[in-house]
Amino acid sequence: MEIAPVNGGRDLERFIAFPYDLYRGDPRWVPQLRADVRTLLSPARNPFFQHAVAQCFLARTDGRVAGRVAAIQNDAHTREHRDRVGFYGFFEALNDPSVSDALFDAAAAWLRRQGLAVMRGPMSPSINDECGLLVQGFDTPPTLMTSHNPAYYVDLHQRYGFTKAKDLLMYESTTIQVPERIVRAATVIAQRKGITLRALDMKRFKAEVELVKALYNEAWEKNWGFVPLTEAEIDHLATQLKPIVVPDLVCFAERAGKVIGFAVALPDLNVALKHNPSGRMFPGILKVLWHARKVHRLRILLLGVLKEYRSTGVDALMYHWIWTKGIAHGFTWGEGGWILEDNAPMNNAAVQLGFQPYRTYRIYDKTL
Repeated sequence: MEIAPVNGGRDLERFIAFPYDLYRGDPRWVPQLRADVRTLLSPARNPFFQHAVAQCFLARTDGRVAGRVAAIQNDAHTREHRDRVGFYGFFEALNDPSVSDALFDAAAAWLRRQGLAVMRGPMSPSINDECGLLVQGFDTPPTLMTSHNPAYYVDLHQRYGFTKAKDLLMYESTTIQVPERIVRAATVIAQRKGITLRALDMKRFKAEVELVKALYNEAWEKNWGFVPLTEAEIDHLATQLKPIVVPDLVCFAERAGKVIGFAVALPDLNVALKHNPSGRMFPGILKVLWHARKVHRLRILLLGVLKEYRSTGVDALMYHWIWTKGIAHGFTWGEGGWILEDNAPMNNAAVQLGFQPYRTYRIYDKTL
């Protein structure tokens, strides 16, 4: 067996291509567009790499790719948390501990050379992207911007000595009936607090993105593992998501003329991507566009409120907005999350809103 660093060119293409072979025949895995994965890994095109660096590795047995991993140094995380935590991501491997151990060893050795003391992940490449290893809910398909992996990955991690750092919980709602108590609460909160909601204005898209920039980092600060997004990262994300945005499903909460919170729900494009098993743009993108018209699943990707307005019911008000607007647009299933396992207010609110936990992702740590 050989572990080799990826230095671009053909090796990078092999790194990107490996999951499409590994998951062939897995009914749950959703192939992302290879072009999107290439952009995600590109220092020239992904602004994440303005404050981070990564080294990818391939494992080969008898000349054939048997696994992959990336070691990641995120300087933005180091500045925010003042620790010596490095990361690994994009992990995929055959069910062979000798392969996974060798890949983890390679990532760990690279991180040690950067002066880091802990290896955390999987994060591909950060907590603001796909993150966590699926440990519960293997019989359900992943939604947009979430990952899927075989159950044996859990054993490969435990055998290597990884320990749980944090669990991330995903919630689902399978009903189109808005709970009556939420309808009443939304009305009362809006009247008593003087809070109004409005949809995203696509004609002012750039200005709306500027509002998100002002709110995002403040609304999520102090969360475990949180790393602020730069303006360039938010612009990049907005550009990527703009083609699938439904304006009614992005709402801003305002009070006395000030925006105090926002929520973003997106159609689950994975439903359409599923029909392009090769992940190639042509002719696969035509199938994706055809099936994208028939998506009835929704993911509530973000919901944040400024600190001084938390526990006032603003979150319920925005959930009610997205729920009713989603139903009006023909969506019949919704997912909320992820939510940190120890974020009691948000987890309790999700249950009270009628959601049930159904998938769990785990972040692992390994002392170097």
